[in-house]
Amino acid sequence: MTSSASMMSMDATDQTGCLKMSAKRALITGISGQDGAYLAQFLLNKGYEVHGLLRRSASADVIGSRLRWLGIADDVTYHDGNLTDLSGLLRVMEAVKPDEVYNLAAQSFVKSSWQQPLLTGSVTGMGAANMLEAVRIACPDARFYQASSSEMYGLIQEPVQSETTPFYPRSPYAAAKLYAHWMTVNYRESFGLHASSGILFNHESPLRGIEFVTRKITDGVARIKLGLQDKIALGNLEAKRDWGHARDYVQAMWLMLQQEQPDDYVIATGRTVPVSEFCRLAFAHAGLKMEHHVVQDERFMRPAEVDVLLGDPSKAKRKLGWTPETTLEMLVAEMVDADLKRLKRHEHL
Repeated sequence: MTSSASMMSMDATDQTGCLKMSAKRALITGISGQDGAYLAQFLLNKGYEVHGLLRRSASADVIGSRLRWLGIADDVTYHDGNLTDLSGLLRVMEAVKPDEVYNLAAQSFVKSSWQQPLLTGSVTGMGAANMLEAVRIACPDARFYQASSSEMYGLIQEPVQSETTPFYPRSPYAAAKLYAHWMTVNYRESFGLHASSGILFNHESPLRGIEFVTRKITDGVARIKLGLQDKIALGNLEAKRDWGHARDYVQAMWLMLQQEQPDDYVIATGRTVPVSEFCRLAFAHAGLKMEHHVVQDERFMRPAEVDVLLGDPSKAKRKLGWTPETTLEMLVAEMVDADLKRLKRHEHL
C-alpha cells in the first residue's frame, strides 16, 4: 500500500512559491459498467479526482444507473469519447492529464462477440491499442491498467491457469482481449510505459449486467420467489468458473498501478464450481429448489465452449498483498438480495 503522501500529485505553485498538492487524477474507460462503477467508488474513497469516459449511445438514465446505485454519480467528471476514435481520446487525455488510466471499456459479452465479431475486435482489441497510443503521445508518465480476461485461456492448456499458462482463446471476445493484452506488453517493453494487465477471472456483483449468466440466475430466482415467473432457461450448466466479487477485484487493479515496476497478474479466487452450483446456491438462499425451475436451452450454448477456468492468484498475493475477501456464498446471497430489492421497488439495472 502507498502512504497518504504518495496518494497526492504535485501541481502548480501557490503565491508563496511553495508546491501545492492536488488529488491524484484517474481516468476510467467503461466507468458506467460494473467494474468501472466499483473502481470509481474505491478511488473516490481514496481521495482521487475521478474522470470517466462515456460513449454517448444510450440515455443518461441507463448510462449512470450503476453509479447512482453506489451513490457516486455526481462525484465523477464525465467526458465524451469512444475507444475507436483516437483523436477524441487524445483530447480527453490532454484535458484530464491523468496520473492513472484504467481501460475497462469493451464489448464484453462473449455471446454477442459471435454475432458482432468485427465490432468486438474494433472496440475490445483495437480500442485498447488506441488507448495505449493516446497515453504514449499525450501523457506517457501516466500509469496504465488494461483489463485482460481469463477467457484468453479458453481451451485450457494447464488445469490451473497462471501468468505463464499459454493462451488459447475460444471466442472473438477472447481473441480481441488477447490482442489488447499483448499490445499492453509491447507498449510496456517498447516505450517504457508503466502498463500492467490484470488477467481477471469471472467477477460478479449486484451491478452485473442482466445478460450475464450469474445475474440472469439471481434475477430469475428473485422473480420466481416473488411469483413473477416460474422457470429460468440456461445453457451449459456444467461449465465451471472461478467466481469472485468485482468489489474485491478493483482493489487489485489499483494495487498494480502502485507498484514500482509494471507487470501482469492473475486475479482469481482459486476455487471453481459449475454453473449448476451457482444456481443451487441462489435458489437455496431464496428457500427454493433449482430442480423445480431450471431448464436447459440450446439457444444459450456457445459455439465453442470454455469448459473450465481456475485461476492461480499466488503472484498477486505475494507481490500485491491481495486476497479476495468475499466468498462465493456471500456473493450469491448479496446478488439475490439485491435483485429481490430491485423488483420490489420496480427498479432496473
